[in-house]
Amino acid sequence: MKKLKIIIPLIIGFFLIWYTYSKFTPTQFAELKQQFTKANYFYVVLSMIFGFASHLSRAYRWRYTLEPMGYKTSYANSLMAVGIAYLMNLAIPRSGEVSRALVLSRYEKIPFEKGFGTIVAERIADLIILLSLILTAFILKFDVLVSFLEDKNINTSKFIILIIAGGLLFLIFLYLLKRTKSKTGQKIKGFILGLKEGIMTIITMKKKWQFIAHTIFIWCMYLIMFYVCFFAIKETSNVSVGTSIIAFVMGSLSVSFTNGGIGSYPFLVAETLLLFGIDYASGTALGWIIWSCQTLLVIVYGALSFLFLPVYNRKK
Repeated sequence: MKKLKIIIPLIIGFFLIWYTYSKFTPTQFAELKQQFTKANYFYVVLSMIFGFASHLSRAYRWRYTLEPMGYKTSYANSLMAVGIAYLMNLAIPRSGEVSRALVLSRYEKIPFEKGFGTIVAERIADLIILLSLILTAFILKFDVLVSFLEDKNINTSKFIILIIAGGLLFLIFLYLLKRTKSKTGQKIKGFILGLKEGIMTIITMKKKWQFIAHTIFIWCMYLIMFYVCFFAIKETSNVSVGTSIIAFVMGSLSVSFTNGGIGSYPFLVAETLLLFGIDYASGTALGWIIWSCQTLLVIVYGALSFLFLPVYNRKK
């Protein structure tokens, strides 16, 4: 089962790579190669700097959730634990959270369950920001999304009714979940209670405003890291901030489908930009440039963390 969790996302990723390039004409292939050659890589390097700034902030933010439990961790260990977590997520989806907690358990003597609980609280804060961005993107480009649905012969009114019906079904599900005594229901209930506890941890922590400020800073760095790359390609340099937010959201969601977003990230970025008039070759080139610079940053940062973590703690 664990092997399937690794293999299936990889299969999806490589299928999307094949599917993307199967649609390319020889002219588009030539244009794609030209985009990589002509790209201004100064903006790519700048993007990686902003990306690393977000990691620095994430490592610092983590300490705010540990302090209320009486743990004061080394910033270097927090920073390297975050680096290892990102690297692990590239290989095995959603394994990074476990590895972060394990690093602190080994080198800072913080019980695994407590370390993991703080990571859950962080993830909830990140989820709230991501949902806010999805809502912002929907409001900013509502007319374009409506036009897209109409082009696909999807009735907008029916689509809205479907969303409302989905919301009502979700409320009914929560009501039934509250009353259920089945093992599966209890597991789901435990997960939801864990989310609630994570939110309460953020609300009740002493330095909640510092935590919130770091959370906003992290996501601002993500957005800037993404948007800066648009200037690397001439055809995407005039894309509006609103359009880039939608592409960013789609790119962020792609990481859930495949290992580190391989295949799915460039595909969804290109498909999104195509809605706003950016040709497929330029959108695909941009998607691969953004994904490659982020992945390279994670590999270098994660590998150095793996190497220096035992050395730093041996000296300490």
